[in-house]
Amino acid sequence: MKKILIIGASGFIGNALYKELNSYFDTYGTYRRDNAFFEQNQKFFQYDMELEDISILLDALKPTVIIAALRGNFNAQLDAHYRMIQWIKTHRCKLVFMSSANVFDSFSNYPSYEYDKTLSESTYGKLKIKIENALMRLPTHKYVIARVPMVFGATTPRVQEIKTLYDLNVGIEVFPNVIINATSIAKLTQQLHYIINRNKKGIFHLGSKDLIYHLDLITEICDILQLSRPVFKQVFDSNNDRYLAVLPKDNLLPANLQITTREVIDSVIVK
Repeated sequence: MKKILIIGASGFIGNALYKELNSYFDTYGTYRRDNAFFEQNQKFFQYDMELEDISILLDALKPTVIIAALRGNFNAQLDAHYRMIQWIKTHRCKLVFMSSANVFDSFSNYPSYEYDKTLSESTYGKLKIKIENALMRLPTHKYVIARVPMVFGATTPRVQEIKTLYDLNVGIEVFPNVIINATSIAKLTQQLHYIINRNKKGIFHLGSKDLIYHLDLITEICDILQLSRPVFKQVFDSNNDRYLAVLPKDNLLPANLQITTREVIDSVIVK
């Protein structure tokens, strides 16, 4: 049985992955801050990437799959990922790196596919590119790069923020001329489950197979949440339409694991 360690399992995506994988694999996770729930769970380990060397935990646990879903200080993130990469070089282990559509945020005229050149203007995107580049120096079977767009779902931070801003009558930030794709947390965890179970390798774009304007997406989400007459704060960062979308082409998943924008919108309602 695969032994999986999720670095950042107390975060939203990391915890959703733990819940998805725990029943099928020998799954462990890390958390940062003191937390009675995680402390009582013997499959969770406290880890602070700003103070500790992740290699110590890796040596003790010897995972066969590491899922890196870290958030926080960028320099500490970079150091932690470099240490993970050094560790998997000498161990029978694969690293699944949770990357982002932002590795393409400098491009504007077209959506991006798995093996397109990355280029970012944002500090966040540049961080993800550095880690991706370090991984791509390894043999392909040693890594999975999972590029993820905006994630929605009934309990996701994005949807909770929309509801909070609406209740406060504060403008919900939208980008009217940005064309994106998106995903749901439920589909994302299913896709990663499949990738790990089938020993897939390389780069995967885990967004919806169709595109939508960001304003239209948020408007439709507000409609399905029955938020009457929401206030939008429209942000124009360009005079022309621009794309921030990661579409799959080379590494397509089975049809039942693909998702449409309509399904993303529907995912924000608890069923």
